[in-house]
Amino acid sequence: MSFPALGVVIVSFNATDVILDCLDSLLAAPDVVLHIVVVDNASTDGSADLIRTWAAGQAGARQTPDLPFPVPHRKEALPLHDRVPDTSEHATVTLLEAGVNGGFAAGVNIGLAALHQIPGLDRFWVLNPDCIVPPQTPAHFATYQPPGGAFSLMGGRVRYIHDPDQLQSDGGVVNRRSGVTSNVNRGCSHARTPRPDPGHLDFVSGANMVASRAFYDRAGPLPEDYFLYYEEVDWALRRGDMPLALCPKAEVFHHTGTAIGSATSARIGSPFAVYFMYRSRMRFMRRHAPRWLPYARAYALAKAGQLLLKGHYRHAGAIWSAVRGGRVPKGIRARLSPQAATRAFSSLPHS
Repeated sequence: MSFPALGVVIVSFNATDVILDCLDSLLAAPDVVLHIVVVDNASTDGSADLIRTWAAGQAGARQTPDLPFPVPHRKEALPLHDRVPDTSEHATVTLLEAGVNGGFAAGVNIGLAALHQIPGLDRFWVLNPDCIVPPQTPAHFATYQPPGGAFSLMGGRVRYIHDPDQLQSDGGVVNRRSGVTSNVNRGCSHARTPRPDPGHLDFVSGANMVASRAFYDRAGPLPEDYFLYYEEVDWALRRGDMPLALCPKAEVFHHTGTAIGSATSARIGSPFAVYFMYRSRMRFMRRHAPRWLPYARAYALAKAGQLLLKGHYRHAGAIWSAVRGGRVPKGIRARLSPQAATRAFSSLPHS
């Protein structure tokens, strides 16, 4: 009996605390053949070596926080490839090392290009390394046929690991005047909240999105000039008449912001995350809604003022620098290696 196949791209950056739970949860999935590509974005915490140790069956026992469901820790060795096998009837895991942290989209694009070479593989799932996956989700993503059949990007429900009944995202919308993006149903109860009509969405979460081969062939790779944030929003706007879809039975659980300090319902984002969020928002507006760019800038600077009044001086300064396009704060530049900083800030003055 043959099972449906699904490609998976996981971009890992300093993810030693979460990556093995993600991989273990994927490999426990029944009724699907997963071709998993982990792209390591020049991690400095030994992520790539940890994955090799895990693949060799030598990771040993590990403690994990309370999870919404049991994730079996794989102890058996499995082949770890350095290039994606052309064909396989069984799950495969490939580790590709990017060599430099070129940002989220650059890492995803390495994985997508590799999976695109597999004949007959029609769906590519982009998944964050700080997600864990219920056993049936991969098969649902591999087989669900939305109304009309064809789709560009497919999403699934994203729930918080720390509070499994609380939703992080059922897809997203973007305000075309301010550029602010919103996760639909964020903070709502999973048990009491129906999924939205995908026709009302502008994008699906980049932490958990499935691209069809037809969409990838039409839209090309993700735009890499954002470095962080807004890549999936921009990508979704390239879909033309190909609709977005939501898989009604697919869901993942997400830690959120483990590597870069993204905002959650309980905390403000780190200055690093805030800087890139607002820089990418301005870039998005210049590209897709230039007439509203002055409004978007004013809205952002008003937010900086609010943070300043609350004593969040570094966050306010990050927004100011991002909106003005001026010098990058030293603390933000210092978070990146010289090579990564060159990729991220090549068009900006040095601090």
